[in-house]
Amino acid sequence: MRLHVGCAMWTHARWQGRFVAPSLPPGERLRAYASWCNAVEGNTTFYATPARSTVESWAEQTGPGFRFVLKLPKTITHERRLAGGGEELRAFLHAIEPLRSRAHALWVQLPGSFAPGDLGTLAAFLRGLPPAHRYAVEVRHRAFFEDAGSVRDLERVLSQAGAEWVPFDTTAFFQSRPTSDAERDAWTKKPRVPRRAEALTDRPIVRYLGRDDTERTVEGWRFWVGRVAGWLAEGRSPTVFVHTPDNADAPELARRFHDEVRARVPGLEPLPEPVPAEPPTLF
Repeated sequence: MRLHVGCAMWTHARWQGRFVAPSLPPGERLRAYASWCNAVEGNTTFYATPARSTVESWAEQTGPGFRFVLKLPKTITHERRLAGGGEELRAFLHAIEPLRSRAHALWVQLPGSFAPGDLGTLAAFLRGLPPAHRYAVEVRHRAFFEDAGSVRDLERVLSQAGAEWVPFDTTAFFQSRPTSDAERDAWTKKPRVPRRAEALTDRPIVRYLGRDDTERTVEGWRFWVGRVAGWLAEGRSPTVFVHTPDNADAPELARRFHDEVRARVPGLEPLPEPVPAEPPTLF
């Protein structure tokens, strides 16, 4: 029984010397990150499809049980709005082939303007995707969280395609005003929608946004500790991504979340011991 946890990225300036060695070259940082967490969000693929050689490096730095949840390029989801992006999709799928099973799910993040009236487009897009991959969809239009009919319609479209609904839980973040520059920036950019906590498949994916204060982040994820423990008891295989506005402590927080779930689910397999950021000294 495994719980996969991770962050929004695998490299961050503030992780140097804390979670990864300060002198580690960029091409080795994913390997170090993978000793802390066993999953990662592929946000960079939203901005550009990576070279296949780059993806080969990602595969080489991670074990076969590591999970990438890779965001489809914005040319497909935001610019073409799921219509007519066949060439871009084929290029993306070709580029990520070296990941094989590590490509846990392909993530269709839709803009806030993608509304219930667009569900026909989403259904047609999902029907046209190759069955070799799992798919997960993130929506941000408030009707999908507040209108019961729209919720049912989206669940039906996703279930027919065997796709998961990815919640981005920002409720803890928006409970009180921001207190740092990173929080103020996130305040203007992150979606403010009700919490969604139902799984449609056996592999639910959760994105959780806390605060830059660790204890407030931990307090805000109590709900998810219980929900994830319940999913594991049902035989599901969840993946949880822990975010904070500055992400300075994200790898450590992801492991703490895993520890809290494991305290409730004793049979849960532990995470590996992290590679030290600094080599041990003789004295």
